[in-house]
Order: sequence, then structure tokens, then C-alpha cells
Amino acid sequence: MDQFDKIIQCVRENFAELISSPKLTISHLPKEMPGPGIYLFSERGIALYVGRTNTLRKRLQYHTRNNHNQATFAFLLARHQTGKLKASYRPDGSRAHLLQNPIFRSEFDEARERIRQMAIQFVEEPDPIKQSILEIYTAFQTKAVFNDFDNH
Repeated sequence: MDQFDKIIQCVRENFAELISSPKLTISHLPKEMPGPGIYLFSERGIALYVGRTNTLRKRLQYHTRNNHNQATFAFLLARHQTGKLKASYRPDGSRAHLLQNPIFRSEFDEARERIRQMAIQFVEEPDPIKQSILEIYTAFQTKAVFNDFDNH
């Protein structure tokens, strides 16, 4: 078995551990959590978003913050709710500009609250290569609705 095959085997094992892990919410995260790993947000049994981080607890909590650079999943949900899907790198249409729109702001706030209620599962994975592959593998296997891996 070559090195890549060993990594894939480990990814499959980590995926099985992730899928069988308890479903928690932001407010019920355990005090002791691994640092680096992969997380999965789901709602009513539907996988929505897979992410990776080196600080699981902090990153999961960031998804509910009132900061568009930290609450990236909430911002993505608000984009989908309002139809504002195309990113703009100009002041007009930027993230800060969108949040000045009362309708978009309301959707962003509702998305942050929605995320607080979502089921979260996570698994530790300190190796950045395995983390990357596990994130993609999990998004693919679960058909996570909001992972597209597009370049921006």
C-alpha cells in the first residue's frame, strides 16, 4: 500500500467516526474538544456544510458571530436567501455593503440563529493534508448542500 492509499484509508476511518459521532448544538459543545479537525453542520438529517479548522470550538462559535468574516456559513446562507450569490470585490456589493441592506442584514441575523440550532458533528484530524481530503470526502459523501469548492 503506497502513502496515498494509507491516507485515504485513514480518511475513510475518520469519516466513519465523524458520521457516528453525537449530534450536538453550539450551546452544547463539550468543554474538552480537540483542536484541529473537520466539522459537519446538518439540519433535519440533511448535510449542509463541512468545514475544517485548527481550533474546532472557536471556529464553530465563530459561525454565529456578528461578523461577516467569521460567520462565513451564515453569510453564505443569507446570500442564498436573498439571491445575492455573486461575490463582489468592489465597495458596492461588498460584504460590508450587503450588510447595510436591511433585508440582507435580517437574513444574516436569521442565518446565525439558524446555525445555533443546527446539529454539529466533528472529528479530530491534526494533519493538514488529511484534513483537506477529509473535508472534500465528507462533502462529497454527504452531498453537503453548501460546499461547492469553487474558486473565488
